[in-house]
Amino acid sequence: MAVNSCCNVDYNTLKEQDCRSRLLTLVIVIIIYTGKVILEAVILTAVVVVSLTLFTFWAAKRGYDFNFLGPFLFGAVMVLVVFSFIQVFFPLGETSVMIYGGLSALVFCGYIVYDTDNLIKRYTYDEYIWAAVALYLDIINLFISLLTILRAADN
Repeated sequence: MAVNSCCNVDYNTLKEQDCRSRLLTLVIVIIIYTGKVILEAVILTAVVVVSLTLFTFWAAKRGYDFNFLGPFLFGAVMVLVVFSFIQVFFPLGETSVMIYGGLSALVFCGYIVYDTDNLIKRYTYDEYIWAAVALYLDIINLFISLLTILRAADN
């Protein structure tokens, strides 16, 4: 009985909270970054997401499986988290910010392929919301990583 009660999720509340947090992130991005950098990041993100999605659909049709990427991507995210904590306490300069942005962009490109493959092969029709959330987070994180690279390069 406890399992059923803990699995009841109010999707409307989650949706409202997510919309508020994304709106706050968008406002901060608009305030901090210049229009040129934002436009470049949007275009790059769109091109990368479309190309990786088409590649994953093509590869899935040919029988490739990207499930093996899961542990590697998780380990890479943990490295990024530790690296960002090091950056907070011991700033290493603009070069390390660009390296961090580049590594995180590569990791989230891997997550786009991994989650798209999971969407094609593993998620059922009842789990489409979680598949969409996973891809949404990958795309947002890729966008933020590209913003980091482009802002550091713009300085």
